[in-house]
Amino acid sequence: MNIYEKEYKIQSSDVDMFRRLRLSRLFTFTQEAAIHHTEQLGAGRAKTLDRGFLWVVTMQHAEIKRPPVYDDEIKLISYPGKTMNVIFPRYYSFIDKNGEEIIRGSALWMLMDMNTRRMIFPDDEGIKIDVNEDVDGFPLPKPIKPEETDKTYSLTVPFSFSDINGHLTNTKYFDIAEDITDNASSGKVPKYVAVEYSGEARFSQRIDIHYYERENSVYLQGVKDDGKKVFKLKTEY
Repeated sequence: MNIYEKEYKIQSSDVDMFRRLRLSRLFTFTQEAAIHHTEQLGAGRAKTLDRGFLWVVTMQHAEIKRPPVYDDEIKLISYPGKTMNVIFPRYYSFIDKNGEEIIRGSALWMLMDMNTRRMIFPDDEGIKIDVNEDVDGFPLPKPIKPEETDKTYSLTVPFSFSDINGHLTNTKYFDIAEDITDNASSGKVPKYVAVEYSGEARFSQRIDIHYYERENSVYLQGVKDDGKKVFKLKTEY
Protein backbone atom coordinates (compact mmCIF):
# COMPACT_ATOMS: atom_id res chain seq x y z
CA MET A 1 0.00 0.00 0.00
CA ASN A 2 1.30 3.47 -0.90
CA ILE A 3 1.22 5.24 2.45
CA TYR A 4 2.39 8.70 3.44
CA GLU A 5 3.25 9.37 7.09
CA LYS A 6 4.21 12.56 8.86
CA GLU A 7 4.62 13.38 12.52
CA TYR A 8 3.58 16.72 14.00
CA LYS A 9 3.96 18.47 17.31
CA ILE A 10 1.05 20.87 17.63
CA GLN A 11 2.34 24.45 17.81
CA SER A 12 0.75 27.57 19.24
CA SER A 13 0.07 28.80 15.70
CA ASP A 14 -2.02 25.66 15.05
CA VAL A 15 -4.53 26.09 17.85
CA ASP A 16 -7.39 28.34 18.92
CA MET A 17 -7.82 30.12 22.25
CA PHE A 18 -8.96 26.84 23.80
CA ARG A 19 -5.64 25.30 22.74
CA ARG A 20 -7.42 22.93 20.34
CA LEU A 21 -6.27 22.32 16.76
CA ARG A 22 -8.16 24.67 14.45
CA LEU A 23 -10.16 23.07 11.65
CA SER A 24 -8.33 25.19 9.09
CA ARG A 25 -5.00 23.77 10.27
CA LEU A 26 -6.38 20.24 10.35
CA PHE A 27 -7.27 20.43 6.67
CA THR A 28 -4.04 22.25 5.85
CA PHE A 29 -2.20 19.20 7.23
CA THR A 30 -4.25 16.77 5.13
CA GLN A 31 -3.86 18.82 1.95
CA GLU A 32 -0.12 19.24 2.36
CA ALA A 33 0.11 15.47 2.85
CA ALA A 34 -1.84 14.89 -0.37
CA ILE A 35 0.41 17.24 -2.35
CA HIS A 36 3.67 15.86 -0.96
CA HIS A 37 2.59 12.25 -1.46
CA THR A 38 1.41 12.97 -4.99
CA GLU A 39 4.88 14.34 -5.72
CA GLN A 40 6.43 11.16 -4.36
CA LEU A 41 4.10 9.06 -6.51
CA GLY A 42 5.25 10.80 -9.70
CA ALA A 43 2.41 13.26 -10.32
CA GLY A 44 3.98 16.39 -8.86
CA ARG A 45 4.51 19.87 -10.29
CA ALA A 46 6.59 18.74 -13.28
CA LYS A 47 3.53 16.93 -14.63
CA THR A 48 0.90 19.29 -13.29
CA LEU A 49 1.64 22.86 -12.14
CA ASP A 50 4.49 23.43 -14.59
CA ARG A 51 2.13 22.39 -17.42
CA GLY A 52 -0.68 24.68 -16.26
CA PHE A 53 -2.66 22.07 -14.32
CA LEU A 54 -3.83 22.76 -10.77
CA TRP A 55 -4.73 20.25 -8.08
CA VAL A 56 -8.03 21.26 -6.45
CA VAL A 57 -10.03 19.58 -3.72
CA THR A 58 -13.77 19.31 -4.43
CA MET A 59 -15.10 17.74 -1.23
CA GLN A 60 -13.67 16.73 2.11
CA HIS A 61 -14.88 15.68 5.52
CA ALA A 62 -13.60 14.49 8.87
CA GLU A 63 -14.90 12.63 11.90
CA ILE A 64 -13.26 13.96 15.07
CA LYS A 65 -13.13 11.70 18.09
CA ARG A 66 -10.81 14.04 19.96
CA PRO A 67 -9.12 17.18 18.59
CA PRO A 68 -5.36 17.44 19.23
CA VAL A 69 -4.32 20.18 21.62
CA TYR A 70 -1.28 22.38 22.03
CA ASP A 71 1.95 20.39 22.45
CA ASP A 72 0.35 17.09 21.41
CA GLU A 73 2.47 14.77 19.30
CA ILE A 74 0.47 13.13 16.53
CA LYS A 75 1.03 11.17 13.34
CA LEU A 76 -0.82 11.71 10.07
CA ILE A 77 -1.29 8.68 7.83
CA SER A 78 -2.59 9.29 4.30
CA TYR A 79 -3.03 7.22 1.15
CA PRO A 80 -4.82 7.44 -2.22
CA GLY A 81 -7.81 5.40 -3.25
CA LYS A 82 -8.66 4.13 -6.72
CA THR A 83 -8.95 6.93 -9.29
CA MET A 84 -12.55 7.39 -10.47
CA ASN A 85 -12.45 8.83 -14.00
CA VAL A 86 -11.38 12.41 -13.15
CA ILE A 87 -11.60 12.13 -9.37
CA PHE A 88 -8.70 11.22 -7.09
CA PRO A 89 -9.90 9.99 -3.65
CA ARG A 90 -7.61 10.29 -0.65
CA TYR A 91 -7.94 8.97 2.88
CA TYR A 92 -6.30 10.16 6.07
CA SER A 93 -6.07 9.29 9.73
CA PHE A 94 -4.54 11.04 12.75
CA ILE A 95 -3.01 8.88 15.47
CA ASP A 96 -2.05 10.12 18.94
CA LYS A 97 1.10 9.11 20.84
CA ASN A 98 -0.77 6.20 22.43
CA GLY A 99 -1.56 4.74 19.02
CA GLU A 100 -5.24 5.69 19.11
CA GLU A 101 -6.98 7.05 16.02
CA ILE A 102 -8.46 10.42 16.99
CA ILE A 103 -9.47 11.80 13.57
CA ARG A 104 -10.25 10.14 10.26
CA GLY A 105 -11.56 11.40 6.98
CA SER A 106 -11.28 11.56 3.22
CA ALA A 107 -11.25 13.99 0.32
CA LEU A 108 -11.91 14.09 -3.42
CA TRP A 109 -9.38 15.82 -5.67
CA MET A 110 -9.31 16.69 -9.37
CA LEU A 111 -7.11 18.52 -11.83
CA MET A 112 -8.11 21.87 -13.34
CA ASP A 113 -6.68 23.74 -16.31
CA MET A 114 -5.15 27.00 -15.05
CA ASN A 115 -6.35 29.00 -18.03
CA THR A 116 -9.79 27.57 -18.82
CA ARG A 117 -10.61 26.73 -15.16
CA ARG A 118 -12.12 23.47 -16.40
CA MET A 119 -11.35 19.98 -15.17
CA ILE A 120 -8.99 17.83 -17.19
CA PHE A 121 -8.94 14.10 -17.84
CA PRO A 122 -5.74 12.72 -16.31
CA ASP A 123 -5.46 9.83 -18.78
CA ASP A 124 -5.40 12.30 -21.68
CA GLU A 125 -2.42 14.08 -20.12
CA GLY A 126 -0.50 11.00 -19.03
CA ILE A 127 -1.07 11.67 -15.33
CA LYS A 128 -1.40 8.55 -13.22
CA ILE A 129 -1.07 7.79 -9.52
CA ASP A 130 -0.22 4.36 -8.15
CA VAL A 131 -3.16 3.72 -5.89
CA ASN A 132 -4.40 1.28 -3.34
CA GLU A 133 -7.05 -0.80 -5.07
CA ASP A 134 -8.59 -2.29 -1.94
CA VAL A 135 -9.18 0.40 0.65
CA ASP A 136 -11.15 -0.24 3.82
CA GLY A 137 -11.21 3.33 4.99
CA PHE A 138 -13.53 6.14 5.98
CA PRO A 139 -16.45 6.63 3.53
CA LEU A 140 -15.84 9.20 0.82
CA PRO A 141 -17.52 12.61 1.15
CA LYS A 142 -20.88 13.18 -0.51
CA PRO A 143 -22.58 16.36 -1.73
CA ILE A 144 -24.03 18.41 1.11
CA LYS A 145 -27.80 18.81 1.05
CA PRO A 146 -28.89 22.48 0.78
CA GLU A 147 -30.61 23.79 3.90
CA GLU A 148 -32.67 26.81 4.83
CA THR A 149 -30.68 29.73 6.26
CA ASP A 150 -31.65 32.85 8.18
CA LYS A 151 -28.52 35.01 8.21
CA THR A 152 -26.16 36.50 5.61
CA TYR A 153 -22.56 37.67 5.77
CA SER A 154 -20.86 39.38 2.81
CA LEU A 155 -17.16 38.94 2.12
CA THR A 156 -14.87 40.47 -0.49
CA VAL A 157 -11.96 38.07 -0.92
CA PRO A 158 -8.79 39.82 0.34
CA PHE A 159 -5.33 39.23 -1.05
CA SER A 160 -4.19 37.43 2.12
CA PHE A 161 -6.96 34.82 1.67
CA SER A 162 -5.86 33.94 -1.88
CA ASP A 163 -3.72 30.90 -2.62
CA ILE A 164 -1.42 29.59 -5.36
CA ASN A 165 -4.46 28.80 -7.51
CA GLY A 166 -5.63 32.43 -7.42
CA HIS A 167 -8.76 31.82 -5.38
CA LEU A 168 -9.90 31.89 -1.76
CA THR A 169 -7.85 29.29 0.07
CA ASN A 170 -10.26 26.45 0.77
CA THR A 171 -9.11 26.04 4.37
CA LYS A 172 -10.10 29.66 5.04
CA TYR A 173 -13.75 28.68 4.79
CA PHE A 174 -13.39 26.96 8.16
CA ASP A 175 -11.99 30.12 9.74
CA ILE A 176 -14.77 32.19 8.22
CA ALA A 177 -17.40 29.78 9.56
CA GLU A 178 -15.95 29.97 13.06
CA ASP A 179 -15.60 33.76 12.90
CA ILE A 180 -19.20 34.52 11.96
CA THR A 181 -20.88 31.95 14.22
CA ASP A 182 -20.66 31.46 17.98
CA ASN A 183 -20.36 27.72 18.58
CA ALA A 184 -16.58 27.58 18.18
CA SER A 185 -15.87 30.75 20.18
CA SER A 186 -18.10 29.51 23.01
CA GLY A 187 -15.89 26.45 23.37
CA LYS A 188 -17.96 23.76 21.68
CA VAL A 189 -15.89 20.91 20.24
CA PRO A 190 -16.46 19.89 16.60
CA LYS A 191 -17.33 16.22 16.11
CA TYR A 192 -17.88 16.17 12.36
CA VAL A 193 -17.20 18.62 9.56
CA ALA A 194 -17.85 18.46 5.82
CA VAL A 195 -17.31 20.92 2.99
CA GLU A 196 -18.17 20.91 -0.70
CA TYR A 197 -16.53 23.30 -3.16
CA SER A 198 -18.65 23.96 -6.24
CA GLY A 199 -16.95 27.08 -7.58
CA GLU A 200 -14.21 29.63 -7.10
CA ALA A 201 -14.14 32.88 -5.18
CA ARG A 202 -11.16 34.71 -6.65
CA PHE A 203 -9.26 37.67 -5.26
CA SER A 204 -11.44 40.82 -4.90
CA GLN A 205 -14.67 38.98 -5.77
CA ARG A 206 -17.58 39.28 -3.37
CA ILE A 207 -19.51 36.35 -2.01
CA ASP A 208 -22.64 36.33 0.13
CA ILE A 209 -22.50 33.64 2.79
CA HIS A 210 -25.96 32.48 3.86
CA TYR A 211 -25.97 30.52 7.08
CA TYR A 212 -27.73 29.28 10.18
CA GLU A 213 -26.44 28.42 13.62
CA ARG A 214 -28.09 25.94 15.94
CA GLU A 215 -27.14 24.54 19.31
CA ASN A 216 -25.17 21.63 17.88
CA SER A 217 -24.52 22.57 14.25
CA VAL A 218 -23.76 25.34 11.77
CA TYR A 219 -24.39 25.40 8.04
CA LEU A 220 -23.07 27.86 5.45
CA GLN A 221 -23.46 28.27 1.71
CA GLY A 222 -21.61 30.85 -0.38
CA VAL A 223 -22.92 32.49 -3.55
CA LYS A 224 -21.25 35.06 -5.81
CA ASP A 225 -22.91 38.19 -7.18
CA ASP A 226 -23.66 36.40 -10.46
CA GLY A 227 -25.58 33.70 -8.59
CA LYS A 228 -22.92 31.03 -9.01
CA LYS A 229 -22.51 28.78 -5.99
CA VAL A 230 -19.11 28.61 -4.32
CA PHE A 231 -19.31 26.24 -1.36
CA LYS A 232 -21.40 24.52 1.29
CA LEU A 233 -20.07 23.69 4.75
CA LYS A 234 -21.56 21.95 7.76
CA THR A 235 -20.08 21.39 11.21
CA GLU A 236 -21.64 19.30 13.96
CA TYR A 237 -20.66 19.82 17.60
